[in-house]
Amino acid sequence: MPFQPTPPSVPPKNATLSLRQPKGLPVHVQPLNPLQFILRAAEIYPDKLALVHPDVKDPVFYSFAVWCQRIQNLAYALIQAGIKPGDRVAVIAPNSPLIADAHHGVLAAQAVLCLINTRLKPAEVAYILDHSGSSIILVDHEYVHLLPPNLKVPVVVSKDSGRLGDPYEQFLSNGRTYSQERGWPGLEYQADEGFPALLCYTSGTTGRPKGVVTTLRGSYLAAVANAYESRIHRESTYLWILPMFHAGGWTFPWANVFAFATQITLRTVDYPLIWKHFLNSAVTHYCGAPTVQIGIVNDPAAKPLPRPISAIIAGAAPTASLISSLEEIGIQPIHVYGLTQYGPFTRNYAQPSWAALSLQDRSKFMARQGHAFATAQDVRVVYQPKDENDTELVDVPRDGKTVGEIVTRGNIVMKEYFRDPEATTKAFRGGSFNTGDLAVMHPDGAVAVVDRSKDIIISGGENASSLAIEQELASHPDILEVSVVARTHVKWGERPHAFVILKTHSINKWKGRHDAFSKELKAYAKPRLPGFACPEWVDVVPELPKTSTGKILKTDLRRIVAKL
Repeated sequence: MPFQPTPPSVPPKNATLSLRQPKGLPVHVQPLNPLQFILRAAEIYPDKLALVHPDVKDPVFYSFAVWCQRIQNLAYALIQAGIKPGDRVAVIAPNSPLIADAHHGVLAAQAVLCLINTRLKPAEVAYILDHSGSSIILVDHEYVHLLPPNLKVPVVVSKDSGRLGDPYEQFLSNGRTYSQERGWPGLEYQADEGFPALLCYTSGTTGRPKGVVTTLRGSYLAAVANAYESRIHRESTYLWILPMFHAGGWTFPWANVFAFATQITLRTVDYPLIWKHFLNSAVTHYCGAPTVQIGIVNDPAAKPLPRPISAIIAGAAPTASLISSLEEIGIQPIHVYGLTQYGPFTRNYAQPSWAALSLQDRSKFMARQGHAFATAQDVRVVYQPKDENDTELVDVPRDGKTVGEIVTRGNIVMKEYFRDPEATTKAFRGGSFNTGDLAVMHPDGAVAVVDRSKDIIISGGENASSLAIEQELASHPDILEVSVVARTHVKWGERPHAFVILKTHSINKWKGRHDAFSKELKAYAKPRLPGFACPEWVDVVPELPKTSTGKILKTDLRRIVAKL
């Protein structure tokens, strides 16, 4: 039997798809708000498939018109539950209709969306719920165990079914009833485009996680930019591999709706399932960190694609060998750069002159982070501060050699760290956001990250970039993935320690001979790296510690080497 949305999800005929305008706005001003995108999509393409959640017990398929009505129901349900403008709404869910709904419905209630990583520990979730002051929690049934006991705020559980009897569906149904069919005109548009949209917490690898506040204006402009730079349009199908809870899915929950694209949601990173959709679901776009891309190109199902797919890559710099591997099977890399504090804001723009280069040489250029993209301000690389009182920002020369720190400002930078003015002031040194990422500026104005400031290896007074070392080691034909950290050395202060995952076909080759592989890799590195950057130690490991978005946790690796 074909899927049928619940009766409260079906919009009335001739529904008005606009909110009540706040009084006092000049005629020539409309505050920017990504909520506009779903209303526009439902108006222009009401019957187009918008959201697909297929690989679950109870698959769902929503058109833009139906999805828009569900979002409206969610807004009214939140208001009925006592949510007021500015209140935080916590969401703990994998990629699913619940978290997709929340990106729009929470804004429609003029509340702030607080997305929580599903891979955190209960104590970390408790801290975020307390620090954010969330007034209600929407949680997927598989993650109820993360909630602290004795909660004093309402909790709505989703069974991810889309069917009657699901507590989340009942919550939406109650919202529809509470609306008394006032529809979208019964909700008021937020007059202040500087109003918070998202509250996302950093990973907290160097202490307590910080709450990053981004605005309606910034979210709108970042979403438009991501749709444009990724070339997403009405005929596109976007596959959700990147968790939506990570920096608001880099604003792609809104970018896809702005572009009228169809979205397919996956609850987990499942490589055979990803390849099933690549080959059978007309997928055109997806986002993922380099470690996820490595899993995709090395999956047994991987093969040349019948049609090209664009992969938006961020979270870490992709190696030249990874870029080459993607292109060889028809995946076109779009390399962007950003942090939780604002999402992507640079892109690597291919140059015509690269066409004459070999794939390997061209990939090295493509691994750079590039230039600021649409709606973002210029990216700069400045000398690091001499001390904590140094607020002057001085640009490094465009020589591709002098290392400085990436800074930026403008439309899509975060507003502040939530309830942390001291951290905000420090981050905004010199009137720009200081990223903590070390980079060089090339003569053509392209930025290339060399490392996080905390990941630089200082060996015998020389600075060695762990990223540069990884780029070279990753080109070894037996290496699937590699991460390098500093380890204390009696003579040189620090030396590189490499952790390596072997490719599947190389595991047996080096079985019981890891010492021999270590010697082989060191010999491989010697002509490719300065002596101080060659790995002193090599460990072959079955896996590397990673965040939920696939970023390698170097803090965990540093703890390991600290005990050696």
